[in-house]
Amino acid sequence: MTEPYRLMGQNGSPYSMKMRAILRYRRIPHVWDQQMPMRAPETEHVRPKVMPMMRFPSDGEWRVDSTPMAMELEEAESGRSILPEDPVHRFLSHLIEDMADEWLTKAMFHYRWYYERSRNFASYWIASDNTPSGEGAMGKREKFAKDICARQVGRMALVGCTEENKPVIEASFQSILHALESRVGYRSFLFGTRPSLGDFGLFGQLKTLADDPDPRDVIAREAPTAFHWIRHMDDLSGLEGNWLKPDCPLPGAVTQLLRVCGEAYLPFLHANRDALENGAEEVRLQIYGRTYAQAPFRYQAKCLGRLESLYAGLGESTRTRLDPLLEKTGCLNWLKAA
Repeated sequence: MTEPYRLMGQNGSPYSMKMRAILRYRRIPHVWDQQMPMRAPETEHVRPKVMPMMRFPSDGEWRVDSTPMAMELEEAESGRSILPEDPVHRFLSHLIEDMADEWLTKAMFHYRWYYERSRNFASYWIASDNTPSGEGAMGKREKFAKDICARQVGRMALVGCTEENKPVIEASFQSILHALESRVGYRSFLFGTRPSLGDFGLFGQLKTLADDPDPRDVIAREAPTAFHWIRHMDDLSGLEGNWLKPDCPLPGAVTQLLRVCGEAYLPFLHANRDALENGAEEVRLQIYGRTYAQAPFRYQAKCLGRLESLYAGLGESTRTRLDPLLEKTGCLNWLKAA
């Protein structure tokens, strides 16, 4: 029997949930390992120290970073691909997934560590997942929860989750929810009746948001259908479906999500790269008519470069179909800027 993939992560980690859902949907044999201190020696050499980590049976090596792992799986495993067949839809799926991974994640971090109820819930959840039961476990969990809360709250400004940025982050979260509510369901996804990479990127962040108390209430109130779609996305191994035909109109949800990319995410990526190139200590720009500011990140400059490369690699006929939609949603100039 072929050795299965081994995914090591945590239930409160959005990228862990994203990768586990991809493996489940694609019916790729795998073992899910809850990351615990006792397993730390096995992955001590893996860099960077992020979740999840996945061991590939082809070479026995651990990988990190969910998007490259998902793309490597596309090369290594046939069947039930999460990349739409149509090149226009495929590019849009990549763009939406990247927005979810790097922008929607700010809403996940903001709601989890800004609001007291969610802060307390998440702290003890993480502590429980990292502290084995036994004598003295309760005291250890309480200390772990207190320490992790202090650490994460202390990192909020670093990732842009500040009081100043709160209106922008919450407004974009609402826009994403309203977009999804107009489309998704048990057999309704962004690009057909089967899930794409973009769907899984959104799911990873939304799974965590739908578990934490404060954002869970927002989702249940603002997007009740999407709330249950998130539950379905966790395991779609039994689902069969088809991609949208190239000549079919795209769902309005895709257009609305692209507007979030054009109005918030792509301008942020460009401002971030400009700050890095100019040696600035702060990214500062206007989003939704409000000031958004945070420290620059090199990884997000790589994200922009990847999106620009994907766009530049499209054929002329694909761009002829794609560009009007990108222009209408404010994305085109940002992707052609390089």
